[in-house]
Amino acid sequence: MTEQPVERPLELLALLDAEQLREWLVGQRWYASKSRGVTGLETVETARLADDLFVALVQANFATGTHELYQLLLCRAAEDGETAPIVSGEGFGLYDVATCPSRGRELLALMDDCADLETPAGRFGFRRTGPPAALGDVEVRTIGVEQSNSSLVFDERLIVKLFRKVESGINPDLEILRFLTAREFANIAPLHGWLEYEGQALAATLGIAQAFISDGRDGWELALEEIVGAPDTFLERVGSLGQVTGQMHNALASDDGDPAFSPEEPSVESLGLLTATIDEDIERIFVRLPDDDRVAPIYGRGEDVRARLAMRSQVGTGGRHIRIHGDYHLGQTLSTPRGWVILDFEGEPARPLSERRVKRSPLRDVASMLRSFAYVSSAVELRSRRAPAGFEQRARELFLERYFAEIEMALLPAGEAPILNMLAIFELEKAIYELRYELDNRPDWVSIPVAGIRRLLEAE
Repeated sequence: MTEQPVERPLELLALLDAEQLREWLVGQRWYASKSRGVTGLETVETARLADDLFVALVQANFATGTHELYQLLLCRAAEDGETAPIVSGEGFGLYDVATCPSRGRELLALMDDCADLETPAGRFGFRRTGPPAALGDVEVRTIGVEQSNSSLVFDERLIVKLFRKVESGINPDLEILRFLTAREFANIAPLHGWLEYEGQALAATLGIAQAFISDGRDGWELALEEIVGAPDTFLERVGSLGQVTGQMHNALASDDGDPAFSPEEPSVESLGLLTATIDEDIERIFVRLPDDDRVAPIYGRGEDVRARLAMRSQVGTGGRHIRIHGDYHLGQTLSTPRGWVILDFEGEPARPLSERRVKRSPLRDVASMLRSFAYVSSAVELRSRRAPAGFEQRARELFLERYFAEIEMALLPAGEAPILNMLAIFELEKAIYELRYELDNRPDWVSIPVAGIRRLLEAE
């Protein structure tokens, strides 16, 4: 491991004009609090990673007294020659690494060297899990528009994902990938290395490097294509995905000696806490439902939903709580010639990191994927095409059949009725989350979670 003392780049601090930076930051797709006004920015930490590459941790402060921390990787020149700098000063500007991706080669070089870059306030550390990548002067590209992170692809062999919003603690994407890579779980893109920061104020994961799957098809896009053109082929894939999901949960529950992953008995209060949270969401969302045809099937039925939830919660829980994917849907999968690959283990980015690391029933992932089948079946129709009659129900049945044939049944509640009951609760939780999202962001898609809530209301 190489330790490299790093002189604090005073010229970088001088160039980070707060107003220019604020305007740029709030305009980024990965900025998480677009509805909140930023009262001020504070540069918490900076370091020079290479001659032309800097890292900065910048804190956005809000009027409520809260704050969020963001990671910036900055270089001096945009490779497209057209992008405006984030900030500019005498003689040059500073650009986001997404506009100068070749500078990202320095990140892999630092991982190869297992470098520690010391600063007056802390340390930026680079780690790898195996031999050096030694990719040298390879082609580097960005992966396109992303919701909450930024990624660089190196020679179609490795991908580095940079976490833009930074929270104290280990990111679940690193934690779970490292666990599954060490156990040679076949259906992931194995971890290669990571970037971390440790200082007086926090210790956090800043990014990960893993294998890039160059021959994979996004599960969501593949579904949209094959549901219309080759539905039986996609149903076969769905069955295989159920099997892989069971294998993933078995692997995540395989180490009783690791406190972060050892299966646990659910507490008596766990189901009550879950249903109380859903109940609060129901109260908030159903009060503001618009009076129109999109939500007519559930309009004014908030109390019915709460009563059905209360009735189901009487059945109780069971099984074991384990680490799970946490944001499981078709868009988090790739179909490859070797089978399914599961991606993005960081959980729902909108939830606090500590919450995303909590152990939960594996049925929560299952319910999330079942909701994804509902979404993609409806998305086909929103594109003026038609899914085969009964497609969603058949997909659910095949996925569950293969999942239950693979999963260690001790991880689930004992008996078919308690299992289906817990699945219904988790599906309701997910559908209510979807309803809130679609009301705020995609009104034309509101009918999808409405149909899911209605079905759960009508189910025996």
